[in-house]
Amino acid sequence: MGPISLLYRFTSQRIMGFFRQQEERLAIRFLNWQYQKLDKPTPDEAELKRQATAIVDEAHRIARERGQNVVSIMKELITDLRK
Repeated sequence: MGPISLLYRFTSQRIMGFFRQQEERLAIRFLNWQYQKLDKPTPDEAELKRQATAIVDEAHRIARERGQNVVSIMKELITDLRK
């Protein structure tokens, strides 16, 4: 593997990691909003992070199966918390 392909691989992994972090941060914001809307106590930061990671994982799995947008799937999953 040449230096250009190594650089491309490293850069694409960093970009994907960045997107993943943004998705998890968005999921945490959605979760906070949903807890407030339901008038429930918000879990601590570690628990919110765990829930957000699980939601993003599930959203990616569903997106692979259905070909839908990950963010819209995350919104659906979080909205389903109240059911």
